[in-house]
Amino acid sequence: MSKSLAEKLTERELITVNENDKLLDAINKLVKYNIGAIPVINNNKKLVGIISERDIVKALSNYKNKDYSILLVNQLMTKTVISCEKEVLSDKLMELMTINKIRHIPIVENNAPIGIVSIGDVVNRLIEKVQYENKMLKDFVSG
Repeated sequence: MSKSLAEKLTERELITVNENDKLLDAINKLVKYNIGAIPVINNNKKLVGIISERDIVKALSNYKNKDYSILLVNQLMTKTVISCEKEVLSDKLMELMTINKIRHIPIVENNAPIGIVSIGDVVNRLIEKVQYENKMLKDFVSG
């Protein structure tokens, strides 16, 4: 049986940020790794939030004329995180993202992040499925 999308994604490197890190550290990681969101962990490595480009833009508009270098991740992060387990199917991920208007879902095990799914990952998986089905139909028709 093939692995679920989320299970496959737990095999790649996971970038996290601590809730007490400075905002600039999180921004630097977003830029360095060319990602749109980072799971936020506490000192026990448990998921306590997520910080995304959207969170940062909203926060910066609220902190006009302030020194951004003093802001901490826990001041800006989204604290209510929608997460999933590695067995979740792509269709469910797409549904969660659509209903909640989010683009990233941390994959957790025992409330600790072990991966993250982006909307791009889900779209790529759907493309793979369509291509596979197309190939199967062509093979069937051509006998």
